[in-house]
Amino acid sequence: MTDDAIQAAFEAGIKLGALYHQWVGTPISPDTAKSVETAIANAVALQPCVDSVSVTINTEMMEINPFGYSELAGKMFEVEIQTSVGDTTCTASLKFDGEYPLMEILDIK
Repeated sequence: MTDDAIQAAFEAGIKLGALYHQWVGTPISPDTAKSVETAIANAVALQPCVDSVSVTINTEMMEINPFGYSELAGKMFEVEIQTSVGDTTCTASLKFDGEYPLMEILDIK
């Protein structure tokens, strides 16, 4: 693996980790999910090396409290990010896999 590939993978991984820990616990409802998805994607896209990011929140996993909202949980995320360093592009994801929100490198080229 080249230095650019290692750096591109690092950039994808650190951004997924930061996204996860920064947003978990955010008050959310099915009505606000789309705006939170957009806010997360727009915030991550501001960072260096990010080519694209898509965020989907699984609203079916929400546990609505008596006040009409839920808390965003890691298991609700479905995220794909593409980062580039030099001529190398890394595609990575964060999604619920069984019992765990797994971060995974999908492709490096």
